[in-house]
Amino acid sequence: MRGMRRVLAGVGAAALALVPGTAWAAPGTGADLGFDVSFPQCETALPADHDFGIVGVNGGVATRINPCLGEQLRWAQRASGAVEGHPGLQVYVNTANPGQLEELISTWPRSGTSPYGECSGDVDLACSYVYGQTRASVDIHGFLLPTASQAGVTLAPADLVWWLDVETMNTWQSGSAAALAANRATLEGMADYLGSTGAEVGLYSTSQQWQQIVGLVPPSSPLYGLDSWLAGALSRTEAAVHCGDAPLTAGGDVVLSQYVIDRDGRPLDHDLPC
Repeated sequence: MRGMRRVLAGVGAAALALVPGTAWAAPGTGADLGFDVSFPQCETALPADHDFGIVGVNGGVATRINPCLGEQLRWAQRASGAVEGHPGLQVYVNTANPGQLEELISTWPRSGTSPYGECSGDVDLACSYVYGQTRASVDIHGFLLPTASQAGVTLAPADLVWWLDVETMNTWQSGSAAALAANRATLEGMADYLGSTGAEVGLYSTSQQWQQIVGLVPPSSPLYGLDSWLAGALSRTEAAVHCGDAPLTAGGDVVLSQYVIDRDGRPLDHDLPC
C-alpha cells in the first residue's frame, strides 16, 4: 500500500515499468505467495504466477475509487488460490477519520446511530463510528460491487476478505487520547459494517503506526481479535521474521507479512502467508 511503503521503507510508489498486457513473474519468490496492487499499478503488467491477489478498492484516499479496479479484480480472480486460508481474490480499503476537518468537508455525518449513541454532527465517538460505516457502505455498494459487475467478476460478499489499511498518510484525528478513541471508533464502524455482510475483516499496518493512530484496543472493541497483515519488510527473509511479531490487536494472529522487492527500479508488494 502506497503510503505505508513511503513512510516505513523509503520506497517510492509501486509502478512497474513494463509493457501493459505482458505477463510478469517475480523472479525467485518461491511458492505460497500473493501480491497487493492498486492505482499505482494501473496501466502496468501484473505477475502471472500469483497464489492470491489483494486489490485496493480506493484511489489512495478513502473517498476515491481505484480507477483500474475492474481490471485488477479480473487479475486477482486468475490467482491459483493454492494457499489454504487465503482466498485468491481479496480486497483492501483506505481508512481515515477527518473529523478535525469536518467544517471543510462534505462527508462528515450529521446523523446516524452507533453503539456510542446518536450522531448529531459533532466530532465525537458516535459520528466517528457512523463515518466508518458510511465509508464501508460506499466501498461495497458504490465502488466494489458495481465495478465487479461491469468487469464481469462475480463476487459473493460473504466470501470476501476485507483488509482495513491503517496508515499515517491518510487523515486522522490526533493530539489526545480522545482522538485515538475516535479513530478506533471509525475503524469499528467499518469493521462492523463489512462484517455484517458475512465477510472476514483484517487489519493492515505496523505496530508503530497503529499505536500512533489507534492506540490500545480494549477487549470490548470489535477490532479486538482481528487478524493482522504487517507491513515494513524489504525481503522475504525479513517478512518471515515479522510473522513472529505481535498482532495489531490482542487475540488475533499475524497471517500475512508484506515485503517490497525493488528490481531494476520496479518495486512490487509481495505478501507472505505466516
